Amino acid sequence: MSNDFLTQNQQNVRRKNFLIIATLIVLIVVTFVMSMNTGVIKLTPMEVIRTLFGQGDAQQQLILFQFRLPRIVIGVLVGMGLAIAGAVLQGISKNALADPGILGINAGAGLAVMLYISFFPTTKSVPIYLLPVLAFIGAGLTAVLIYSLSFKRHEGITPMRLILTGVAVAAGISSAMIVLTLRLTPENYQFVATWLAGSIWGSNWRFVLSLLPWLLIFLPFIYMKSRVLNILNLGEVTSIGLGASIEKERRWLLAASVGLAGASVSVSGGIGFVGLIAPHLARQLVGANHQFLLPTSALLGGFLVLLADTVGRSILEPSEIPAGIVVAVFGAPYFLFLLARLKE
Repeated sequence: MSNDFLTQNQQNVRRKNFLIIATLIVLIVVTFVMSMNTGVIKLTPMEVIRTLFGQGDAQQQLILFQFRLPRIVIGVLVGMGLAIAGAVLQGISKNALADPGILGINAGAGLAVMLYISFFPTTKSVPIYLLPVLAFIGAGLTAVLIYSLSFKRHEGITPMRLILTGVAVAAGISSAMIVLTLRLTPENYQFVATWLAGSIWGSNWRFVLSLLPWLLIFLPFIYMKSRVLNILNLGEVTSIGLGASIEKERRWLLAASVGLAGASVSVSGGIGFVGLIAPHLARQLVGANHQFLLPTSALLGGFLVLLADTVGRSILEPSEIPAGIVVAVFGAPYFLFLLARLKE
């Protein structure tokens, strides 16, 4: 009787989680449609549908296929990448405040991209497919630096020391970026300012293609490690008892999360707090099992960035508010709330 009850309870939980995931997919689709109708030049829902089926005029096809759709797709992909990176960092560090932006990983990726761009006379000269590689290198070096400074022999890494080190490193990198702006041309300076604000600047299909391979490699890899993340949450002693090679698994997962964060940042700029908010909301919705937590985090991240970009483009038309600023308006108070609760 007891086993039957547990089985029934597990089935109910799985059914609820699948329903939540399906609801998030619907929300993304609805926001996707809304975003296609958002912009200086208005397209009615019927015009969008006709254009999608090849019945629109030349202007409508240009607006939809060359400007809006790439930006929308990038917004969803970036949100997914940052959310999964945050979920992994929280899992391997057992730190509720871990996030690629707060820990300085995004800043490291941005510094690498900025260093490269500063040596080009125009941002149009930058090979698009090289940007994620440069961002990965910058993010990786920053992660190694933060990990080294946070680690203490016989103590390991404590959550608060990791956060404080990450914040300090991020501040130092941001200062270096400000100094570097002094040697930039006006065009490149405008690019850097846009990047720092967290605007989805890479709005064409080449940027989608430069980002997509990184997600196709790292997202399945991380999902296959769901069981490992679940074991790591049980603590080091239990993890070792269950046969998990803790440090080896942490390094692989850290490398994957850094790759996702770096690639996402290379086409979207410094959008923070997505990796913090999405996993926390997902944990409230579906629990701590990473088999459900990871896909739910990815969908929430994609939804948050897409919604932020849509709101930013519509609230002050014809001007735009970068998606990073819109996310920060909600993310910063949420971070302070979590920090206060952590102190308790």
